[in-house]
Amino acid sequence: MTVHLEAHLRAQRATGRKLLVPYVTGGLGKDWIDVVRACAANGADAVEIGIPFSDPMMDGKTIQEASQRALDLGATPESVISQAADIDVGIPLAVMTYYNLVYRMGHDRFAASLEASGISGCILPDLPLDELQRGGFDTAAAEHNVECVLLASPTTTDARLLDICRSARGFVYGVSLMGITGERTSLAGSAKIMGERMKAVTDRPALLGVGISTPEQAHEAAQYADGVIVGSALVRRLLQSGGPDEAGAFVAELRAALDA
Repeated sequence: MTVHLEAHLRAQRATGRKLLVPYVTGGLGKDWIDVVRACAANGADAVEIGIPFSDPMMDGKTIQEASQRALDLGATPESVISQAADIDVGIPLAVMTYYNLVYRMGHDRFAASLEASGISGCILPDLPLDELQRGGFDTAAAEHNVECVLLASPTTTDARLLDICRSARGFVYGVSLMGITGERTSLAGSAKIMGERMKAVTDRPALLGVGISTPEQAHEAAQYADGVIVGSALVRRLLQSGGPDEAGAFVAELRAALDA
């Protein structure tokens, strides 16, 4: 059953809960679906599923390696999306990938496949707002009940941030620092500024991601936004032979820190 991304996150936020969205690379091993299930069972409010791409320009070494490993195992956009149909965990699912794959499949076919598999959100970091609207993917997504999450960075101007927040669906993804995904030893100072800027101009759920690596950093970042996205720190554990149990334990630690 499809759980709509923004409505669910708004409802969770209304209870006073800080939102947690872990990232899992689709197709990374035979048990990747069980990893998603473990994330949901241990406190995730939504799960971001990465569709592997050969040139993930926003991502650092960890997710690059995970994407390549998944591709080597035979993962394709079609296989990841179709397998996601077997995930029924009572929270929203969103995919994160790159526009090349969407363009290759075709806007309507891609959006329709997400809808058919119960996926209610889509994140395309290399498709900026203007191109999203000019190219028509936003229309195709809306026709198939897929919410397009948009990203804002520390260099986004105030006027542009307002446009992004008005046009985003699901949530607004605040990039906490300039750079690519990957673990960091401390939370970037720009995370506080980014979170506060988003919260000042929108009531849409505003989450911080990129570089948030530990439960302590997640707790700190969530003071400035509605919640956090955690990817590389979880994916590293999966690359190091971690499976659903380890993923669930790490998500539980993040959940506990956010609830503290």
